Amino acid sequence: MGRVHTQAYTRVLHHFPDLQLRPELVAVAEEVPGRAEEAADRYGFAGTARDWRDIATDPRVRAVSVTAPNFLHREIGVAMAEAGKHLWIEKPVGLTSADARAVAKAAAGAGVRGAVGFTYRHVPAVETARELIASGGIGTVTHARIRLFSDYAAHPDAALTWRYERRRGGSGVLGDLASHGVDLARLLLGEITSLVADTAVFVPERARPTGSATGHARSAGGEPGPVENEDHVSCLLRFASGARGVLEACRVSVGEQNAYGFEIHGTRGAVFWDFRRMNELGVSRGTAYQEQPVSTLHLGPEHGEYGAFQPGAANGMSYDDLKVVEAYRFLRSVADGTTHGATLDDAVRSAEALDAMARSAETREWVPLPARAPGAGGP
Repeated sequence: MGRVHTQAYTRVLHHFPDLQLRPELVAVAEEVPGRAEEAADRYGFAGTARDWRDIATDPRVRAVSVTAPNFLHREIGVAMAEAGKHLWIEKPVGLTSADARAVAKAAAGAGVRGAVGFTYRHVPAVETARELIASGGIGTVTHARIRLFSDYAAHPDAALTWRYERRRGGSGVLGDLASHGVDLARLLLGEITSLVADTAVFVPERARPTGSATGHARSAGGEPGPVENEDHVSCLLRFASGARGVLEACRVSVGEQNAYGFEIHGTRGAVFWDFRRMNELGVSRGTAYQEQPVSTLHLGPEHGEYGAFQPGAANGMSYDDLKVVEAYRFLRSVADGTTHGATLDDAVRSAEALDAMARSAETREWVPLPARAPGAGGP
């Protein structure tokens, strides 16, 4: 994520030349010896640090990307906000909703902008689906299915990194993938009022890494240890609108690579989206009700930020392009003081749903979500 954020900053003016801010790579912090220097050489950071606190006290730094492991999000996020730094922080913004709420409170108190890495909401097809739903294009939404399947943890030799520890990684696939699912559900269908969930660990033991590990490294021969958080979650959702939903996420799905998407049905139609065909949207509209066909919309420059990347329809945007859109909206928010994109409040709402999923999996009961305060911002 550090690499992806950095590349987004270096590309943002290529795609959005009218941006009022021109980002400069001032400093990069990384505790593993040599990594910060490697990043500086590769991308052109002016300085390096082993301790992120040096970034917080650096008067040259106005905005930061927080791409550290989940257990550090609260400490770093609060400290950066209190130091007056605008935040672009990766989800799930800590281990619990209390962590996300602490970062949001610190940012609000300091008057800094906060953006969160809910990447998939920036897909032009997703934004088009939202507009179609909001305009009544598929009638009243009745039910939806959101899925996030991946094989990144399917290999039994995947190293037992912080990601699999409750203390440092938090809620496993809930924070990794289901957080995105909750954000998409709220963006497209509105607030979730209650849910019931079931979770499972399918690979209960992994080998500890024998050295420093990055990403989803493998480890063989290391000391075995228990996987403490969830590999899989399935969840039933109730929305304030009366719609119903199913959200399922799994990190050990053999044969699935970034199989993310949704199916949303209404009284007069439906929309379908698959991340693996990111620039297409399946749409069914009309008055037939039965045997109504589905057409494929190929996204083009008139949809969302697509035109900043491609000149015509059916030319594909990429995941990295979506992070450039995130960088643009974050920097635009800093420049004009107006929210563009996912906020820390969105992170709090997502984290509240994840907490409710974990609680429901323990109690086997429906769990209500906190009601929004009057006037609170929406997704």
